[in-house]
Amino acid sequence: MNTQTESTTAEARWAAVAARERTDTRAFRYGVRTTGIYCRPGCPSRLPRRENVEFFDDWQAAERAGYRPCRRCHPRNPSAAPHAAAVAAACRRLEREDPAPGLADLAADAGLSRWHFQRVFRRIVGVSPKQYASAVRAGRLREALAAAHPVTEALLDAGYGSLGHAYEDSASRLGMTPTTFRAGGRGEHIRTACATCALGWVGIGVTDRGIAAIELADSRADADARLRARFPRARIEADGGALADLVQAVARRVERPGDDAELPLDIRGTAFQQRVWAELQAIPPGRTASYRAIARRLGVPRAARAVGRAVAANPLAVAVPCHRAVRSDGGLGGYRWGEARKRTLLARESEVTPHEDNDTGTD
Repeated sequence: MNTQTESTTAEARWAAVAARERTDTRAFRYGVRTTGIYCRPGCPSRLPRRENVEFFDDWQAAERAGYRPCRRCHPRNPSAAPHAAAVAAACRRLEREDPAPGLADLAADAGLSRWHFQRVFRRIVGVSPKQYASAVRAGRLREALAAAHPVTEALLDAGYGSLGHAYEDSASRLGMTPTTFRAGGRGEHIRTACATCALGWVGIGVTDRGIAAIELADSRADADARLRARFPRARIEADGGALADLVQAVARRVERPGDDAELPLDIRGTAFQQRVWAELQAIPPGRTASYRAIARRLGVPRAARAVGRAVAANPLAVAVPCHRAVRSDGGLGGYRWGEARKRTLLARESEVTPHEDNDTGTD
């Protein structure tokens, strides 16, 4: 290929990148020198500057040049982008239909084998179709219980055919039995612990399943009060000795952005909230995404406000990094534990990882 042809090809490729074109899955890849990341055309990441971009005929060439694959567009996998719409449609069916459609029906709609569809769905959503359907059902139950419906009626209305299975499954989703949830946590045993950190104090509330709440506060008393307010009728027991290592591991998330120590979490929320929180956990330290961008990635581009509400409802500070969600105009947006803490967290993380790849969702 002569120099003139190479230049023409490069400019045509840049035009496709700038236009966010989702070209043929076998198409070129582009690398961003300032981040060391390569993407497929149509990637939702922030548009890089033209002078920082170079093009490759395929992903193998990009990796030979030292680039690593983007975590958003999965440029190694040619099927990720085309299947996103099919997976989003499957999620809508699972949310809308009762009883939930089976794997075979969902795969047929997507035009894929059952095995392939399950693999694609898990990669994009983070859970299997069956797990997603269970979360949807638990969300219906949570709403019915909050509306003061009788427990048995709420279980059946939520789509549970067997009361025995309903109690077993819904308890794992709610973090407690439906009756206990209805009673505001009455009778549930919550152990708490507090420790100092770079942002003041951090407090954790722990069930038998894991950490159900992480609070940031100005004092130990404030942290403890926040935890008690979250479980108003539970049996609260301060257990700093047994939980010392766990609360210190949480504090390290504040001290060392990007700390990848695994925390046992008891995440409680509706199906939609859990999808949003999973998306927050996929944002790398040092980067941010707007509420609009998160909604777009979930396949509901007009649900930015609903995403904002789910972000605000996050009970697990730092572990589910809701501080990485910002407004489309670049403003910080709200933060349950204070704007100053959010700014500090983002500043600490930006020192570790450049934020070239931030996604404002304005395209």
